[in-house]
Amino acid sequence: MKEKLYMGVDLGTSFIKTGVYSLDGRLHAGWSEPVKDERPAPGVFLQHGEELYRAVCSCIAHTTESLGQRAGSIEAIAFTGQMAGSMGVDEDWNDVTTWSCTLDGRYFPYADRQREQFGRELFEIGGTNAPVMCAKYAWFKEAFPEKHKHIAKYVMLNGYIIGKMSNIPIDEAKIDYSLITWTGLSDIRTRQWSQQICRDLEVDSFILPQIVSCTAIGGYLSGETAKQLGLPAGIPLVAGAGDKVSGCTGAAVFDDGDLIFEAASYGAVSCRVPEVRLDLERRNYDIIGSIDAESYYAHKYIQGSGITIDWFVENFLQETGTDKKEAFKKAEELAEKIGPGSEKLISIGLLGGSAMPFDSEMKGLFMGHTWNHGKGHFYHALLEGFSYDLALTLDSLKKQYPEYTGKQIKLIGGGAKSTIWPQMLADVTGCEFARLGRGDAALWGAAILAAAGAGEVKDIKALAKEHAEVKTLFRPDKEKHRQYKPYIKLYESFTQKLHPLYTQLNTQ
Repeated sequence: MKEKLYMGVDLGTSFIKTGVYSLDGRLHAGWSEPVKDERPAPGVFLQHGEELYRAVCSCIAHTTESLGQRAGSIEAIAFTGQMAGSMGVDEDWNDVTTWSCTLDGRYFPYADRQREQFGRELFEIGGTNAPVMCAKYAWFKEAFPEKHKHIAKYVMLNGYIIGKMSNIPIDEAKIDYSLITWTGLSDIRTRQWSQQICRDLEVDSFILPQIVSCTAIGGYLSGETAKQLGLPAGIPLVAGAGDKVSGCTGAAVFDDGDLIFEAASYGAVSCRVPEVRLDLERRNYDIIGSIDAESYYAHKYIQGSGITIDWFVENFLQETGTDKKEAFKKAEELAEKIGPGSEKLISIGLLGGSAMPFDSEMKGLFMGHTWNHGKGHFYHALLEGFSYDLALTLDSLKKQYPEYTGKQIKLIGGGAKSTIWPQMLADVTGCEFARLGRGDAALWGAAILAAAGAGEVKDIKALAKEHAEVKTLFRPDKEKHRQYKPYIKLYESFTQKLHPLYTQLNTQ
């Protein structure tokens, strides 16, 4: 019997990753490369499409080289990755705008303006506090009018890479269900572009891609690209899903009330729900589409949380010429004996603003430090701040979906490897956390979607559940949970009351 393999490609903020799997869950080959970016000024974050595409092709080529002749057994490729941003491309799939994610904050004034005028509409129809593509569309149209004339489509990274690899006509550009929420232009219930929002925001709907399922084939690998990558021509390129939804797929978060926290560059919690119930008061989560057309995830991402943790370690704990892993080890050793509240030191780690609830004025803060606090306290407090943010989101979910409370929370992502954070998450939230045995949930989820798109998998849920083994359980310490409760309230109070001060600071 011919061997059948499936490739997932993760288009991350910091890295491009590839993984080739068989349907028994085994990883046969993979590769990763850092993604280059430019930061020429505060609030400016650029990633050029051509460089992203080069990195993707390099990763795939290295992966196929390591497979040798077995690369001919790859039956399909699916994509996952960043879920919030946009790229304007011309008729030949050339990058016009660069890939612009939420770290490129030049669109914030346009997002604020749209939210002031249409915030309730964007939330109630589109399911989002944090519209991105629609605001970037308005920004680019006004700031770069000549370049804007050359844009044929606004796409996400999945659609861009598929378009480049398959050479499909630009009119066949696609976006999957899971990615439409943060465009700010969709109706989350119908999973279509919202005519009302597009009209109100003056967005030409013809400039938007086709909305398809996560298992839809977006195109087929062109002969020229196949030769470059060491693959057979004609391989199906499956739409796939955003990294959060692909992670939910690989971790088998499929039953109503199932919860998962991904401790990654954009730390995020997702809860599988059967219907849309919005928190109109606190707006602590959005609603995103699942891999099917029937259910959703109530979802909150903490903007740049993992990036902020990396930033802190690199700038305050990593010594010149030393390994970053050693710096993280040192950080955790310094922090492991510090108790709840970090000796009355509290941190707001939202260096790039808050997405849910949306607050572009928000910046970072350490409050309460004295001469008794050292580097370990600051690291400990930073992790606690992100844990408090998660606790507030879980509280919102419990109020809107009370029938789904009390379930175990699965834990994935780089932060899941921490020696102190998983237990801290349990202690802060009062919930049990289960670290999964595999750390590649999003890539494995993409491979499953590739196989489903190729017609080889009929029951995605059954396959994923078979390979989502729990490795370690973290149960909350009741006394520490009691000690943490006032800090959660303090964190919420600080994020609300400091808004006018941040606004004042940002206008100086």
